[in-house]
Amino acid sequence: MAESNQYNIQWFPGHMAKAKREISQMVKLVDIVIELKDARIPYSSTNPMIDEIVGKKPRLILLNKSDMADRSITKAWIDYYKKKNIIALDIDSITGYNIKNIIPYAKIVLTDEFKKREAKGIKKTSIRAMILGIPNVGKSTLINKLAKRKAVNVGDKPGVTKTQSWIKISPELDLLDTPGILWPKFEDQMVGVKLAMAGSIKDDILDLEDLSVKSIDYLKENYPNNLKERYNLEDLSIDSHELLSVIAKKRGCILKGGIPDLERVEKLIMNELRDLKIGRMSYEKPEGRD
Repeated sequence: MAESNQYNIQWFPGHMAKAKREISQMVKLVDIVIELKDARIPYSSTNPMIDEIVGKKPRLILLNKSDMADRSITKAWIDYYKKKNIIALDIDSITGYNIKNIIPYAKIVLTDEFKKREAKGIKKTSIRAMILGIPNVGKSTLINKLAKRKAVNVGDKPGVTKTQSWIKISPELDLLDTPGILWPKFEDQMVGVKLAMAGSIKDDILDLEDLSVKSIDYLKENYPNNLKERYNLEDLSIDSHELLSVIAKKRGCILKGGIPDLERVEKLIMNELRDLKIGRMSYEKPEGRD
């Protein structure tokens, strides 16, 4: 994707810069950091500042929205983290899949910490955790599912959580919620594309044509059968821009004079991609990430 100021604006609004400072100060108060990622894009949904913020604090990775991701690729990511001595758990905050295993997994991560406490005569095994994640990765939904009540507000747009707050999840877990933070600028423009494909960036700051073309390029290479079946396509060898026009005609996205309504079909494709109408899929693999 061509370099454009359009992809470099609003990544780091004031409240996110403030959140980064506050999180860096608060991390010393917790036992563990729970890092929430999108299972479809574990690499692209990782804030590169996370290591700087977390330091050597014990960490548990949760791969959320796993019901939307390619199962085999999610397993490959879990194995990838295991090789790096990091425990990862695939979950779904809406259905509740694997939510019950979060506290047990956190305890496994904190095994050494609990041994230190025991050696000091401290029997306390409750956990103070901070939950971190980029905007719209599902933090608020997860917290409400864990708390079994509406502990925080939930929205389908990035940037709902603006402040930090402690939530009592259970006698075993106190959770510090934090605002989702993005980073100042994407060095790899494809990171921005994948975040957009997953719906983690507001559409109104994107070049929709570039995004839809990049998405079709990815589907042609990785999920050709899904693309063919959804839009009744036969030939995927044509240019993706031309393919947009083909899909527009098949879906009745036509302007006066029989001209394809490209803006309408671009929105349609991105909405159907995010709504799983094209199928479950992941947008990146762990290979080559070391």
